[in-house]
Amino acid sequence: MNKLFVALLALALAVPAAAEEGFRDVFSDTWVAVDGLGRPTATAAEVGPPRKDRTVAAFYFLWLGRSGEDGPFDISKILKASPNAMNEPENPLWGPKHYPHHWGESIFGYYRNDDPAVLRKHAQMLSDAGVDAVFFDVTNQLTYPQSWKALGKTFDEMRAQGLKVPQMAFLTPFWQPRKVVKELYEQLYKPGLHPDLWFRWKGKPLILADPDLLRDDVLKREGTTTAVRLEPGKTLGTAFAVDAPFAAASLCTPTFDARGSSATLTLRRGDARGEVVATRRLEHVRDNAWSAVVLDAPAPSGAYYLELSDPKGPIGIWRNDAGEVNLRVNGWDEETRRMLDFFTFRRPQPDYFKGPTARAQWSWLEVHPQHPFPDEHGETEQVSVGVAQNAVDGKLGVMSHPRALGRSYANGRVPTADEIDYTGKNVVEQWRRAREIDPPLVFVTGWNEWIAGRYDETFPLEGSSRVTFVDQFDREHSRDIEPMKGGHGDAFYYQLVSEVRKFKGARPVPPVVSKPIAIDGRFDDWEGVGPEFRDTVGDPMDRDFPGWGRKLRYEDHTGRNDLTAAKVSRSADRVAFLLQCAEAIETIPEAPGPMLFLDVDSDPKTGWLGYDFVVGRTPGGATIERNVANKYEWADPKPVDAAVSGDRLELTVPLAALGLKPGAATIDFKWFDATVAPADWPDFTLHGDAAPNDRFNYRAILGDD
Repeated sequence: MNKLFVALLALALAVPAAAEEGFRDVFSDTWVAVDGLGRPTATAAEVGPPRKDRTVAAFYFLWLGRSGEDGPFDISKILKASPNAMNEPENPLWGPKHYPHHWGESIFGYYRNDDPAVLRKHAQMLSDAGVDAVFFDVTNQLTYPQSWKALGKTFDEMRAQGLKVPQMAFLTPFWQPRKVVKELYEQLYKPGLHPDLWFRWKGKPLILADPDLLRDDVLKREGTTTAVRLEPGKTLGTAFAVDAPFAAASLCTPTFDARGSSATLTLRRGDARGEVVATRRLEHVRDNAWSAVVLDAPAPSGAYYLELSDPKGPIGIWRNDAGEVNLRVNGWDEETRRMLDFFTFRRPQPDYFKGPTARAQWSWLEVHPQHPFPDEHGETEQVSVGVAQNAVDGKLGVMSHPRALGRSYANGRVPTADEIDYTGKNVVEQWRRAREIDPPLVFVTGWNEWIAGRYDETFPLEGSSRVTFVDQFDREHSRDIEPMKGGHGDAFYYQLVSEVRKFKGARPVPPVVSKPIAIDGRFDDWEGVGPEFRDTVGDPMDRDFPGWGRKLRYEDHTGRNDLTAAKVSRSADRVAFLLQCAEAIETIPEAPGPMLFLDVDSDPKTGWLGYDFVVGRTPGGATIERNVANKYEWADPKPVDAAVSGDRLELTVPLAALGLKPGAATIDFKWFDATVAPADWPDFTLHGDAAPNDRFNYRAILGDD
């Protein structure tokens, strides 16, 4: 294994949610949508009722815009302009060596992680999808406080509005987590910042870190040269002396690739026959773990002996070149002890193939079939689900290698170029495996990584190029779920929605309870009509913030009315609609007012984005228009009765105008309001306010009233 491969491996690895009371429930699990590939989201009829003991977390990245002011450098655009650039490290289109490069562009542009408009949309979209927590990647020894503080501020503001938002936790460095855990504890947890956002597990804030690696060493001997196996009836140990109080002593314990090994670790005063200070039975020891005896009170300086005995299964110790037993003695540190008491720890497993090597260990990414990961009692607790994996030929690899496991990988087979279709075969296979395991928590990788550093060394496998990207590369070889600009759009987002519903369940859409409605602007006759179709409050788009680099800035002030709720009621020959806003409805005489889009045939292939009719598109009076040729074209305007008073708007549409006959019917509908008209699906996310959010629709199930 050469130095480049080792470096690439290291770089690649460095990268219960019941509904809470008091929050405004928007019933997003009852919303329906059809993505750009024509796939409808799963509904309660397919997935069954909600399971309150199931949790979904999404891997979330804080580093966008935190790596300098050059760029953005978009790999897809560079390769379009210079198709051979992957073999031309000196090509001037590349940015600086090691500098982050985007694999593509987010629907929100090349944004920074502290853009409040983007953060608000992230919270909304993830919560609508049923994601309960975001786990931040801080594996590269940086904690990005500016980013998590901005996110915490925005998410707290949304909570103050009664909105449900994901909570947060951190995935820390696999091998040296102390610096990062200490910074997070001192900057976030100890001061009590954003406490309502702390994701708690087993009663304490969760952190993905190895607790055995958090203490400072007052004595350390390392160098794993020779592994010595402990034989039954024998002991292995080492004497040591320290000149300061200490809290723990540990041996590096190989298990020779075996699982389930155990032994007894004993700390004695003086020598091998000395008084026992502390003892611990080591259970389910992971290979080459630092197995420790942790003291309840500091032991004084002096001479001691640490001994391993009573083996069950293969287990032993390591010796270095000088024949010394590998040993760590940790100093007594009240701050570290407080950290250890404060968190629920889960050791992160960096490997994509091995599965758990200890209890209380979680994965973040694995190749199918993923392993169940256990809690401290050995019970299945967690499994990871990944969109793609930087693995090549059964080993950790780089995403820029043509045999890396991209979005279309499935059934153990890397697809040919003609077989890549962006339907998410890889992640579907992983979700299927996760449901087979059915743990309390699924960890999904990932939401918004977008970037990877550029390296100019060839990966040591046939087919490698001279330019290398480890964690992200192109549309196929990337693992972001956040919608992209162009390409596959929001297909992976709505796939996430469906898969989460299959895992957690969903509520059925209640049928409409109707009453006679007079269009008079008084609204008292809407009392008793149900259900109330709710939307996120406070979300009309208002964005003005720098993007990546020195030049980009994103502005959007298309938000106008804050749409908060809607109702539907039908009579024998017409359907009435009510829109509720947060404040008095604003309209402009020469521009459309709030627009109502209607899908009356449940066929996404007919109409614009499936919408067969629109009401309120033309200024100067409420009219209903029929879609033309499945484009954003409308014809045959007909007036409808409508009234606006204060913060509410009501209108009624004859069934005949919708092509519906008396009797039961289903209508999918959406309200949209902005200072600009929509032209395609991204406009429902990027501009104004849509109710419900993004591409979602409400579903009105009308009876025979």
